[in-house]
Amino acid sequence: MSFGFPWGLLALGALAPLVAAYFLRRRQKPVVVSALFLWRTPRPRAEAGPRWERFTRESSLLLEALAVIAAALFLADVRLGEAARTRHLVLVVDGSLSMSARGPDGVTVLEKARQEAAKRVEEVDATQVTVLASGLVPRVLAGPEAEPSRALAALESFQSQGADHDPVPTLTWAQELAGTGRRVVFLTDVAPETPATVPASVRWLALGTARNNVALVSAQRRDEGASATVTVRVARFGDGPREVDARVLALPGPGAKEGTERVERVLLPDEGTATVRLTFQGAGDVVVFLPYDALPEDGRVRLPPAPARPVAVGLAEGLGPAERQSLERFLAVAPEVQKGGAAVESLLIGPRGTEARVTVGAPGKPRTFVGPFFSEKSHPLLDDVQLAGVRWTAGDNPPGRPLVTAGEAVLVSEEEGGRVHLNVDLARSNVQRVAAWPVLLGNLVREARRTREGFPRRQLTLGEPLPVVTVPGARYTLVGPGGSRPVFGAGAVSLPPPAGPGRYALEREGEEVDAAEVLALDARESDLRGRGSVDVPARESGEEDERGSAPGRARWPLVLLLAALVADFYVTRRV
Repeated sequence: MSFGFPWGLLALGALAPLVAAYFLRRRQKPVVVSALFLWRTPRPRAEAGPRWERFTRESSLLLEALAVIAAALFLADVRLGEAARTRHLVLVVDGSLSMSARGPDGVTVLEKARQEAAKRVEEVDATQVTVLASGLVPRVLAGPEAEPSRALAALESFQSQGADHDPVPTLTWAQELAGTGRRVVFLTDVAPETPATVPASVRWLALGTARNNVALVSAQRRDEGASATVTVRVARFGDGPREVDARVLALPGPGAKEGTERVERVLLPDEGTATVRLTFQGAGDVVVFLPYDALPEDGRVRLPPAPARPVAVGLAEGLGPAERQSLERFLAVAPEVQKGGAAVESLLIGPRGTEARVTVGAPGKPRTFVGPFFSEKSHPLLDDVQLAGVRWTAGDNPPGRPLVTAGEAVLVSEEEGGRVHLNVDLARSNVQRVAAWPVLLGNLVREARRTREGFPRRQLTLGEPLPVVTVPGARYTLVGPGGSRPVFGAGAVSLPPPAGPGRYALEREGEEVDAAEVLALDARESDLRGRGSVDVPARESGEEDERGSAPGRARWPLVLLLAALVADFYVTRRV
């Protein structure tokens, strides 16, 4: 139950004088009659003056009180169930990073959006508010159909730091939440590129301002031993300064007493970017700063240490002399490979019949092929593997799905669990003397690196999916700036792009196993030249007006009032 006009309940005050009138009796004049039978029922009579007496017309009092209550409910505009008066307002806030840009007055577009949202709630006298944030993955900030105070409080704590995206899917979702004939207000900083694609009931309200901006558009860090190399790219959008000073602060790492600070003068071209590359020794986190401008968020990044985790490769016993010699030569020059490691992510190479992840050998009757070779080019293990001019000696066909064949012979196969078999006798082949062999082994090491637990990439930018690798049978949780959430799936899992920048940690059974950094960098969001202010009204207003969607007053209190008055008339007439 709800009341559209609660002040109407003041009409219930009429019950007090009504009840008092029924308790209060006055002196009545004697009436002379000729016979007692003219009195149908005896009537008590006050002996002298007005005084309080117990009333006897309970039915009449109850009917008149019911009439007063019905009148009060009608004046208060009572609503029951679905007929209750509701003014549902759906607000969609752009979750892009550019909403954090500051105008000439120093106020961010997001703050203007908060003020406009409060204004809209007050104008339509909304009783229920739903707030959505657009993004690559839309989010519900408040609601559906939350109290206005809670919805505005949720909007106050929201920070727009997402990547560039198309808001139309979010607006379509908002229109479904609002219902047929109800309007949706979209608060953003740019006019629609194609107004025809915007849902008809959406009011597009842009609050941005065109500004010049200098931004970091890319930042990477690579650690090799105690050496950390930082590479950043800087771009100029608009008629801003042609030279800026990039301040790079390397915080002290483990065992270091003090950090290092450098200031690099960067010459910015009219088109393209300028690259800055610096190397530090024994550095912890490295922070890069650009001068404060319209969008400070894209002018600073923090790069934590990202040491390379070499793949530990082991050679099992039983390999032939030619196979072992060829593999050792490759491991001696392969980057990010540690020979003889015993780590969990190690890649074990051995002969056929062992538990090695990669088997090399050709047991059985040898057969030599010079082509043609048929390869499954779409498989990542065969990227850039060219077998032209190769003499390949194979044995019995190995198990698994064929990847490379020559006639009926299977030269390379892969089992369902990822185990790879190289059916080759290197003592009778020349494949190890051509470029195809190190490329094939390099692909094996690369895939082994991709399938180890943790994040294949430690540094990502806004809008990129978050790849992660998990071990079957374990419970994982992704912990980031927005809280924690479980990670479902085993092996290589691609998670949706994070809603904002920051540090994201992968935990297994509550223990952190790896971490990745999402940087607040997006060249499209840093380009503020196309931002502006525009108010595009909804093309269809629907059946409601700006004041809400409530129907007229309920009629049932009037029916109850009329019924009570008619019943009271018949009761009093009979007495």
